[in-house]
Amino acid sequence: MDITTEQIFTEARSHNRFQDEAVSDDTLRQLYELMKWGPTAANCTPARIVFVRSAAGKDKLLACMNPGNVEKSRSAPVVAIVGMDLDFPETLPRLYPATDARSWFVGKPELIATTALRNASLQGAYLMLAARALGLDCGPMGGFDAAKLDAAFFAGTNVKSNFVVALGRGKPEALYPRGPRLGFDEACQLA
Repeated sequence: MDITTEQIFTEARSHNRFQDEAVSDDTLRQLYELMKWGPTAANCTPARIVFVRSAAGKDKLLACMNPGNVEKSRSAPVVAIVGMDLDFPETLPRLYPATDARSWFVGKPELIATTALRNASLQGAYLMLAARALGLDCGPMGGFDAAKLDAAFFAGTNVKSNFVVALGRGKPEALYPRGPRLGFDEACQLA
């Protein structure tokens, strides 16, 4: 498959409705195998993903979504919950053996939370890029009850929800007109 910048960036859209077409386990595994290579600080990789697609899983998920995101979540064959593991420092001896990176976080809950949020967000972005590279469409969302979502999908862990992403083949006819973007001079500066 030839992957283009158009497929990943300029022609890709955030979808709100999806075709009734399953996403296979193999595709989800390929998606993870691609996304896991994206860089994170000290290779901390705090993202934890729950791919929700069963009827029971969807029922739990829909009960946590804000009203405006229910139909988007319902129509998607898969919704990925991107969580952040606040226990990620425990994996650092294995994932970043070059130094004692775990010690950087001992007794520093604010640093752990900030690092987890920043890097799990990066990994969630890599997830969307990997999905697009595999021919899937994405619909990222932040409108949900985080406490309910965490209780439903991350109970008994130190993983907290970050955001969710609807995945599948989008319905182009359900897209809103494309919104503008800021120009270089509005968003960037050269120093």
